[in-house]
Amino acid sequence: MTPRTPRPRERGIPEATVARLPVYLRALQALNERGTPTVSSEDLASVAGVNSAKLRKDLSHLGSYGTRGVGYDVDYLIYQISRELGLTQDWSVAIVGIGNLGRALANYGGFGTRGFRIAALLDADATVVGDKVAGLSVGHIDTLEAVVGEEAVSIGVIATPAAAAQGVCDRFVEAGVTSVLNFAPVVLNVPPGVDVRKVDLSIELQILAFHEQRKSDGHAGPEWAGPVEGPA
Repeated sequence: MTPRTPRPRERGIPEATVARLPVYLRALQALNERGTPTVSSEDLASVAGVNSAKLRKDLSHLGSYGTRGVGYDVDYLIYQISRELGLTQDWSVAIVGIGNLGRALANYGGFGTRGFRIAALLDADATVVGDKVAGLSVGHIDTLEAVVGEEAVSIGVIATPAAAAQGVCDRFVEAGVTSVLNFAPVVLNVPPGVDVRKVDLSIELQILAFHEQRKSDGHAGPEWAGPVEGPA
């Protein structure tokens, strides 16, 4: 049996570092597409929007220290980060709530190239069930448990109204899903061992409004310290 690659938290990688790894990966993939074989910590940090000392410390958690005078091998660093994030294998994803947001997520082509397979689309609205979205037929929410088992769903995405989100989350957890991405404007309660990431666009807009107001009042904005969704 092939040993399972330890997850970042099992390796003792700080959550704030984990939150920045996808940013580094995106920057590295852009460099790779331009045919750049190596990159210095300063240049990679600049593209990623962090300072070079923070980047070097983050990458040291992966055992990657670069080569003095040369920098980091772009291809190998892409592999290292992808492996650490679990992107060297495919993850099956189910989306519940096929309204405008759910349809947009289902149609986003970037998931497949990053190791995420949209395996199922589910909704409670009988007028939506049976629709074809991104090549998949929308199923009824009543089939959630069966779909999780049949498709080996690893990640549940919730794009429902707030009132329905907790119930959907509970069903995902009961079916064995331990990773949930929540777009509903509500805080979900989950048992230990279940990871939830929340995406709330209205909160991000309010944060931007705060900074815009400070700029109009003559206050300088703070230095950007990492992805807004990552822990401090």
